[in-house]
Amino acid sequence: MNEPVNRARRTLNETPADRLVSGVEEVLSEAYGISDVELYQVDYRLSELLPLTEGDPLRGAGHPAWRAFDHQSPLRVDDTAWLPVSMRGERRGVLRVAPVPADPTVLADLAEIATALAHELDAVSPGTDVYSAARRSQRLTLAAEMQWDLLPGRSRIRPSFSLAGQLEPAYAVRGDSFDWSDDGQRLWLSTVNGTGEGVAASLLTSLATHALRNARRAGLGLADQAALADQAIYDEYRGKRHLSVLLLELDLRSGTMTVVDAGSPRLVLLRGGEVTEQPLEAQFPLGMFEATDYREQTFTLERGDRLFVVSDGVVEATGRDVRYGETALDRFLRRTGPMEPLDAVRSLIGDLRAFVAGDLIDDAVVVCLDWAGPQP
Repeated sequence: MNEPVNRARRTLNETPADRLVSGVEEVLSEAYGISDVELYQVDYRLSELLPLTEGDPLRGAGHPAWRAFDHQSPLRVDDTAWLPVSMRGERRGVLRVAPVPADPTVLADLAEIATALAHELDAVSPGTDVYSAARRSQRLTLAAEMQWDLLPGRSRIRPSFSLAGQLEPAYAVRGDSFDWSDDGQRLWLSTVNGTGEGVAASLLTSLATHALRNARRAGLGLADQAALADQAIYDEYRGKRHLSVLLLELDLRSGTMTVVDAGSPRLVLLRGGEVTEQPLEAQFPLGMFEATDYREQTFTLERGDRLFVVSDGVVEATGRDVRYGETALDRFLRRTGPMEPLDAVRSLIGDLRAFVAGDLIDDAVVVCLDWAGPQP
């Protein structure tokens, strides 16, 4: 690794959290004569790239910034470079730098620095509002603020799998949510089809998510995770409030998927270009009754399989008094085959927005999981 990249990493580690981009700009100015540096973060709706300091949002799909974001590769146009700001599959946005010499080695160095910036942004964001506030094109509702802070991220990549999820309406979501974690041997994924309105819905989802995390981190199996969360919700609401959850655990060594369907969203399999709904044993939603016993079921994924989890807000989205429906959903999912999971999720949400001619009224959650197979 060359000296400018090393210096940029040191600078990012030492610079105050709110001045990360300024710190990078100082290094790039000295090393390459670059005088213009700006961070564009993707907004909560995945539809705009918003500048950190000044300038107009970037919306056009053909813009170099979006091409760098979509293809996750650095792009030089004239004397300006657009660099993906991403880490472990989590796409935060793009970094614009100029003027950039026509030297592939310099472009590769700049791409490394943009990746280092992504890691540092992830590290400092819990302690500053600078970057979170700059990536919203409108004010979040209180319920949506709570929901977004609850998420593990929006995309995740390992050699054996790729994963992405999105909430809608992004700036006013209430109860729908998702969560995931992996330890190199297993991947856990939960998707919540929330109930209720406003903050009350977010509080219910937050309780369920933290109860599931608590059980998972204690090493409990999937059925016991569901039982613990079920009891926590019942103890709080005494059966008056409940919510639907789909719990998945993927063995990354074998492709075996373990499932608990607690009144869950749909689980759809895309295999060899064909779309089928994965049959599940429907069980009671979490918190409906006291001391519910949950049962696990298993099936095996094949290399190249894609799974979608979609809440009822997707199928029931209505435009011009017509439901989006399962037929339209299956047809669209089939078209996502060549896309990366985040692009597939973003495209489906975009199709829904076009169908309803605006933001969705009801909450919707979409999660996409690609299985590449066990890795050596």
